[in-house]
Amino acid sequence: MRKTIGIFAHVDAGKTTLSQQILQRTGTLRPTAGDALLLDDTPVERRRGITVFSSTAPFVHGGQEYLLIDTPGHLDFSAEAERCAAVLDCAVLTVSATDGIQGHTEALWRMLERYRVPVFFFLNKSDRPEADPEAVARALAERFSPDCLSMAGVSLEDLGSSPLAEPLAEREDLLLERYLSGEAENEDFLAAARRLCAARRLFPVFAGSALTGDGVEPLLEGLDRLLVTDYEAREAQPLRARVWQIRHDAQGNRLAFLKVLEGRLAVKQAVGAEKVNEIRQYTGPKYLPLRELRAGQAGAVLGLSVPAGALIGAEGGGASPLFTPVLAARVEMASADEPAVRRAFAQLADEDPQLAAHWDESLRELEIRVMGRVQLEVLSALAKERFALDVSFGPPRVRYLETIASPVIGIGHFEPLRHYAEVWLRLSPGARGSGITFDSACPTDRLDQSFQNLIRTHVLEKEHRGVLTGAPVTDLRVTLLTGRSHLKHTEGGDFRQAVYRAIRQGLASAESVLLEPFYDFTITVPAAAAGRVMADIQKRQGSFDPPETSPDRAGIHGRGPAACFLDYAAELPAFTGGRGSFFAAFGGYAPCHNADEVIAAAGYDFERDTENPADSIFCSHGAGHPVHWDEVPAMAHCSL
Repeated sequence: MRKTIGIFAHVDAGKTTLSQQILQRTGTLRPTAGDALLLDDTPVERRRGITVFSSTAPFVHGGQEYLLIDTPGHLDFSAEAERCAAVLDCAVLTVSATDGIQGHTEALWRMLERYRVPVFFFLNKSDRPEADPEAVARALAERFSPDCLSMAGVSLEDLGSSPLAEPLAEREDLLLERYLSGEAENEDFLAAARRLCAARRLFPVFAGSALTGDGVEPLLEGLDRLLVTDYEAREAQPLRARVWQIRHDAQGNRLAFLKVLEGRLAVKQAVGAEKVNEIRQYTGPKYLPLRELRAGQAGAVLGLSVPAGALIGAEGGGASPLFTPVLAARVEMASADEPAVRRAFAQLADEDPQLAAHWDESLRELEIRVMGRVQLEVLSALAKERFALDVSFGPPRVRYLETIASPVIGIGHFEPLRHYAEVWLRLSPGARGSGITFDSACPTDRLDQSFQNLIRTHVLEKEHRGVLTGAPVTDLRVTLLTGRSHLKHTEGGDFRQAVYRAIRQGLASAESVLLEPFYDFTITVPAAAAGRVMADIQKRQGSFDPPETSPDRAGIHGRGPAACFLDYAAELPAFTGGRGSFFAAFGGYAPCHNADEVIAAAGYDFERDTENPADSIFCSHGAGHPVHWDEVPAMAHCSL
């Protein structure tokens, strides 16, 4: 049986230590100083003591074949952790028994829930005097799900007479009937537990110490006996595989880490127009060559240009990410070679698509998107280590977005001499977080399907700019209403120009809305400081739930504009004696609380943005001439 498990945790909960303990106990790693650092193998990871890149290692336990993925725990690298979720059969969510549930623990729980990944909990550091694993287990049941059930005192060999027997019977009618009649056997309880785990109706909670190895064997036995997969039955099906990571090795080879979900993938096999040149199985930085990957197996493939997140052998790439960068920063190159810097960040953005490195030709500036300041520090180190480039970054600033409040029609016309295209688009507000979507209400007898497909490509290929601050447009549903081509003069690029102008003309005509990112945060402070924190939240335009208090601590869950809380983590230690903590997760975009101030500060005039024109080009007397955007509807050639 083949299984892929991911190890997740809030930073410093002991996630990588647990991963290494599992690999040592199963014989994959030797317990030596050299192998202890095998998973966090890059210089920046070793220097900072955190996981930046997810790393893999295979192991065998109970006669079953596992692939372990150790994921980053720091919030700034959450996007890397999220990309792993799409290939997992199970996640082990590690929680410190001394610190309990942290803000990022909740964010990881929501992420795993979104991807419908079965979850096992491991309460680490349970051997410490200050640990309270029973209290943490109760908190999991109260805050996450009542299906978080402690495995303390439970033997899978005798599950039917364990403390879990009755809770399991209560969760499944078939088992309950046999339980009440006295006919249920241990295998009935095991089978029910497997079904409940797969359906995310049972989340086993184990406790122990990753450092000493206490409790790790029961966790592995639970994975052996409660987690079931059926990949062997899928080997005869057509190839379907998910790419979760892109890396580059020391020689510059591009590695696409993927998992085969169905079928097989062999060396020299064609995938679309490309061919697999090599397959590697990595254990940290070391690898072995493989001839093929079968369903349920994963490896690094050379020869494919597929992006991270791609689904090979099926339409679509998956849901939009839960963890999204809320900050933008300018790359300051100093004396570095500009083309070399652009190439380096293009490669880094290939590995992390959310970095979205963007070169502004008019300003001669390179901008990237990041989760936080730690990520900027790591990127600076990576530029030095991998590309021998000295770069720094301007102050990170909040990344605003724009959308519209109500539907509007945008018209774009492009007709310089011997060119022709016209497009009518309806722009409608989309659901929050939906990005830009496209559909067509245009009959093919009015505009050929090939041109409609071209229009769809041009709508989705570009990051369109809003008219308030020039920020990217989002949450927009674009519907093709009608369009026109010319039998002799229309070329492919003509529709690109018409589409871009139609979107800008529609935005110029619409009521635009400025959006800002929000944080969902958890603040933990001494009880005496709770009043100060709640007052601070209100001053910063935030809101909060009633605090969770104990005699000496208070936990406050809230939500507020990211711009107002960027530096709050640095302020807490000053008035809490170093005993306050602030953990934030991206909470989506919402209307900006100080839109007029932000718009004025941006000083953006959309009519002066020559790279994103809202005007159209019409032909008159044998020459093309611009027509102001608000005059375009009266001159358009199509009608509804």
